[in-house]
Amino acid sequence: MNPSSLFPQSASRRAFLRTAMAGALALSCGPWVGSRRAGAEPAPPRSTLRYKIGVSDIMMLKRQKLGALPLAKEVGADGVEVDMGGLGDRETFDNQLAKPEVREQFLAQARELNLEICSLAMTGFFAQSFAERPTVARMLQDCVDTMKAMGVKVGFLPLGVRSDLRQQPELRMPVLERLKLAGRIAAEAGVVIGVETSLPAAEEAQLLDEVGSPSIKSYFNFANAVKYGRDLPAELRTLGRDRIAQIHCTNEDGVWLEKDPKINLPEVRKTLEALGWSGWLVVERSRDAADPRNVRRNFGANTAYLKKIFQES
Repeated sequence: MNPSSLFPQSASRRAFLRTAMAGALALSCGPWVGSRRAGAEPAPPRSTLRYKIGVSDIMMLKRQKLGALPLAKEVGADGVEVDMGGLGDRETFDNQLAKPEVREQFLAQARELNLEICSLAMTGFFAQSFAERPTVARMLQDCVDTMKAMGVKVGFLPLGVRSDLRQQPELRMPVLERLKLAGRIAAEAGVVIGVETSLPAAEEAQLLDEVGSPSIKSYFNFANAVKYGRDLPAELRTLGRDRIAQIHCTNEDGVWLEKDPKINLPEVRKTLEALGWSGWLVVERSRDAADPRNVRRNFGANTAYLKKIFQES
């Protein structure tokens, strides 16, 4: 048999071949292409996303480790919040990113994986006193210098246990003065420092207004509002769009976000859209209490749910 007789000729033959090739390609790809269903619209470029999903390296047990980046990619995040390193009794953070060669490794890995470093975190202040440590100015400068060197626009500053203004209101004045200092340092570098407090939104807004710097904003944490029985959307509305730098959008450990009755994420999205806010939502906790150290499972589930709520139209 003449092989050419198996195919239609001329234009009809070309159409037949195009159809056959398209079918073969679909079969070779299977029902999924990457992380989206075949036939679905391609994911929008990250630069156009109104809400981006980040993960905390320290909570993924990868504090300032290069391995946090491929792990973040694996769990589906858009970026990573990288820690500044431990503090303890040091004069400043144990910051390996101060070394140019280490910084370049992180930046090169992020470029290769198409990830962003969304913020640098000064988590050493969770246990150390921001109000009383004598070398706070140096710590702030070191963080801001690293941010500037890496092109990172937001720093995370938790007031933590030892400068908790809800429990120790007598520390308000030293905290206020040091936040004003932080504002001057950040403004000079063109970056923003997001502060986490345990205060109700109205009191936190008052504190930020007294600092009086556009470079000092709130790093809002869902867990604080939930812990003290506050209305989460109302707290966001009280702070307002211009006072919020970034958001830690998880609760304390127990259940994943999609199973948490205390956080209504569709309502949160409506609130943020009404405010006109856009930015990074960073996963910190909300780990399954029955399997808290399973990083891929916990962070993968929370990241997927956040993308479903905040990145699907």
